[in-house]
Amino acid sequence: MNLDFAGKHALVCGASQGIGRACAIELAGLGANVTALARREDVLKQLIAELPHSHTSQTHDFLVADSGDTDGLRDAVEKLAAANPVHILVNNSGGPPPGPVHGAKVDAFLDAYRKHLLANHVRAGIVIPGMQAAGFGRIINIISTSVKEPIAGLGVSNTTRWAVASWSKTLATELAPFGITVNNVLPGSTRTPRIEQIVRTRAEKSGASVEVMQREMESEVPMRRFADPSEIAAAVAFLASPAAAYISGINLPVDGGRTRSL
Repeated sequence: MNLDFAGKHALVCGASQGIGRACAIELAGLGANVTALARREDVLKQLIAELPHSHTSQTHDFLVADSGDTDGLRDAVEKLAAANPVHILVNNSGGPPPGPVHGAKVDAFLDAYRKHLLANHVRAGIVIPGMQAAGFGRIINIISTSVKEPIAGLGVSNTTRWAVASWSKTLATELAPFGITVNNVLPGSTRTPRIEQIVRTRAEKSGASVEVMQREMESEVPMRRFADPSEIAAAVAFLASPAAAYISGINLPVDGGRTRSL
């Protein structure tokens, strides 16, 4: 199986922590030249210093940008792609705050769409020409299992994730003739700051302790545990690899079997 990323440039978004950080480490370990994108320069500098190098010509860098600032994001990614064409794009951003869909403010939807759907669209539009020129391209969107089964208490997130999934499926069909694949990875509950926020919110609403609520949520997963970010990154790396050249337009749950639908 060809999992060699030597000579490939990967732009990994939301790389300062959690799943994005794990993806940067995994792709670097397989030989990719990684550019880590996030808002916090100090954290990105530390990450770049720690990324593995599997061959002497491998280089890593970082890009400070905010997914909520569409114009600033466009400028930053355009400069990057002009200097160093991107072969692998991992779209990833922190989820919208928890809460029901009923009563959610319009601004909450607009903010979520800007940071997820529109940011993904802007980044993809910039890097796709380079992928076409190289005859190789992978766009992988980190979404959520909510695109298969909406998650209670995540109304704005559920709505936004479905929009991203539909955009991705449409794009996959359009780009297939160029050898560019577009896929979605759907993490279940994963040990990140995001799940910690959800656990705290549910604990506060129910009156239970954080520890009790976490055990209750883990019990809903057939494997009886939350995922490690590295387990999500492994799925991302496979879909980004040469070995996955004939897989496009899919939603891949990585959730310990929690999703009940097919």
